[in-house]
Amino acid sequence: MFELEPIDEQVICHPQEYIINRGGYIWFAELPPAGIVGTCALMKKAEGVFELTKMGVSEHARGLNVGKHLLAHVLERAETIAYDTLFLLTNTKCEAAIHIYEKLGFVHDAQIMQHYGCAYERCNVAMRFVKK
Repeated sequence: MFELEPIDEQVICHPQEYIINRGGYIWFAELPPAGIVGTCALMKKAEGVFELTKMGVSEHARGLNVGKHLLAHVLERAETIAYDTLFLLTNTKCEAAIHIYEKLGFVHDAQIMQHYGCAYERCNVAMRFVKK
């Protein structure tokens, strides 16, 4: 859907350094017999601030609700993480994903866009998770 930007390449090539070592988390979705078909991370941006990032599902596993189940799991696990702000950055091309984000508690947020949106050229949607 998108060209990898330099920040994508850094994080994808060095997840230990950019996510885990900085206090973040990575999850994978497995769908037997296909194996790992999805991933999602929470990247710590500041104390109490996490970005939901690098969420993706393999093309052959799309339409099987893998993304919805993975995101629900990540949000459930996030409840045990001390955070004040959980946000994501995306693009309107990701229409199906945005629908899932909205359904699971994310709302569009202009302040998040203003503060973090410049991290990616492709970013034209910023959302914040609202705890229920």
